[in-house]
Amino acid sequence: MAVQVPLWHHYLQAIRSRAAPRAQDFQRAEDVLLTVLERVHALDPRFLVDYARDLEAFQFALRSSDDPLNMEVPLRVEAGALLVEEPGAAQTSDGPVSCRLGVPSGGAGLEPWMTDDVFTASSEGSAQCLGHIVPSKVLHVLKDLLVAAIVHCKHHGLVKPGSLKVDSLGEEELGLSLLVSSGWRTIRFTVVPVVRRKHRVPALEGAQLTPAFPEGSLKRIMGRGVALVPASAQLWRVSTDDLLTGLLNALGSLPGHRLDSLSILDRVNHERWRDGGQSPGLTFCHLKAVLLWAAALFPAPEDWAELQGAVYRLLVVLLCCLATSNLPHFLHPERNLLRDSGLDLRALYQRVELFASQPEAALRIHVTHLGRSPPPRITTGVRALLQLPASDPAYWATAYFDVLLDKFQAFHIQDKDRIAAMQSIFWKTKTLGGEDR
Repeated sequence: MAVQVPLWHHYLQAIRSRAAPRAQDFQRAEDVLLTVLERVHALDPRFLVDYARDLEAFQFALRSSDDPLNMEVPLRVEAGALLVEEPGAAQTSDGPVSCRLGVPSGGAGLEPWMTDDVFTASSEGSAQCLGHIVPSKVLHVLKDLLVAAIVHCKHHGLVKPGSLKVDSLGEEELGLSLLVSSGWRTIRFTVVPVVRRKHRVPALEGAQLTPAFPEGSLKRIMGRGVALVPASAQLWRVSTDDLLTGLLNALGSLPGHRLDSLSILDRVNHERWRDGGQSPGLTFCHLKAVLLWAAALFPAPEDWAELQGAVYRLLVVLLCCLATSNLPHFLHPERNLLRDSGLDLRALYQRVELFASQPEAALRIHVTHLGRSPPPRITTGVRALLQLPASDPAYWATAYFDVLLDKFQAFHIQDKDRIAAMQSIFWKTKTLGGEDR
């Protein structure tokens, strides 16, 4: 008699069967774009080609969604020699600090960045700062170079006919959008000029994240530095995308189903919550943040040993974020990733809660999977319970999320101290009227 494979594993196998073709599509599309960028570098050596993109390929293989991918174009500039000026108005509590990149008086090797096409002289007569490298000017130069490079590559047969089109190159405020065909799939890349530099990330220096990640991984990730990318026509900002992808990759080296749970939720999000990508909704970056928080809140290996339980670790964090309309940035918790998203969070919450309560319908991908669904995991609302962290941030802790796991019948931990902490929070929420029974 054949062994019956659980529905969750059937769904995961279907996702994994598409991972290799997706990775090949990505590689072909990336090769086309790298060929074009090599010509850009030949035309203007100030723009470099970044070949170290293994993390992007790794991340693309995890996804089912087709959100645009970043292609960073490093600028050939000694970042340590530049003046990083942080305007007071740019220092908001809702995101990374924005800055201007100034060229100091007497700065050696910075002459290529003092030409009118990328530079604006200072009008303040400062003895220290001669002027600034302007993001909008850099983007305009890069766009012209890309157009010339595409025409050259097509004319000389360096890229296949139809692999990219000049008229798909759109100049956005913060990057250049370009469609690249890899055969069966068309991938949208956002080409972004970046300045690489060393930068402190306090969240990675704290001891609280250490249990969730492999030994030594946080130090290695911090050593990569960060990228400054365009924030507006005049300002740059710190991008943490590479750091977050590095953390994701580090989680993949641990035993368990951390990355599998992310792939499953991304597929469900794409097919069910975003109607096959036709409706606005959560992005892969949103779900990546959810996994990183879940990994930090549930550092124990037993939390990730079983596939269904691993998915519910992400679901309880996601539901809490939707109920409170706040998904904190993993490295800058004061920044809310859901703010100004334009999403109908109430409707999205209802879809996610329905899946969490009765996931079987969304997991059936074959006629042989049809059958009677188990009863809903919850028979009463949990929204009031989920909103507690909004009124008291102390609830953003493992014991509180263990209560939520128990509510969804997904708490099977045997550790006595953890059970006692969970029960303590459970009785506290009952006293506060936080649980709707």
